[in-house]
Amino acid sequence: MLALKRLYPLVSCAGIAVAVVAMIVGRLDPDPYLNPLDLTIGEYAAMERGGTTEFAMASLGVASLALVAGLRAAGTPMGAAAERLMLVWSGALIVLAVAPGAVPGALSDLTVQLHGYASVAAFLAVPVAGALMVPRLGEDERWRGVARPVEWLALAGGFGLLAVTYVALPGDQVLIGLVEWVLLGAEVALVAVLAVRLTQLEWNRETARASRAALG
Repeated sequence: MLALKRLYPLVSCAGIAVAVVAMIVGRLDPDPYLNPLDLTIGEYAAMERGGTTEFAMASLGVASLALVAGLRAAGTPMGAAAERLMLVWSGALIVLAVAPGAVPGALSDLTVQLHGYASVAAFLAVPVAGALMVPRLGEDERWRGVARPVEWLALAGGFGLLAVTYVALPGDQVLIGLVEWVLLGAEVALVAVLAVRLTQLEWNRETARASRAALG
């Protein structure tokens, strides 16, 4: 159990890093017939070659599950509501990886509808979870240093949600892809801040444990 607890931060950081690299690689060599700025992330993923977006979502989902497990094992003051929202985020990402989005002009089916619900859940979960965490993190000496970054990233995610809502409804989806990628970037950054801090705390514990063993 102790070994598994030590693996959580590593898995979370590695999974987030792999997901970010996959997203960047997928955008460096995009399909010339697709414009990632005018298509939603789901639409782009459904039509791109190579499946880098689905792979990135799956990697991020697994990393987020490991992060939640690691935060719980470390006694992080998240609160039950924030923890559940982070689990919603993790599960929604995995659903997005396996349930393809809609191809523009195609008829919607159950899988596409599931993808749409998962997208909404994922986009909503992290900003709200971050906002709920901030007061608790600020009261804990171990996590006080990341409370402010989490607060700013949660706020950025909130503004991103407003922007996505506007673009998707009265904005006729102009540059919807750009807005969604920026929102996703803010949410991934928030998750990464928590994962890096969890890794630092685990590293500090390991260092202190090694020092005590050497002195003993």
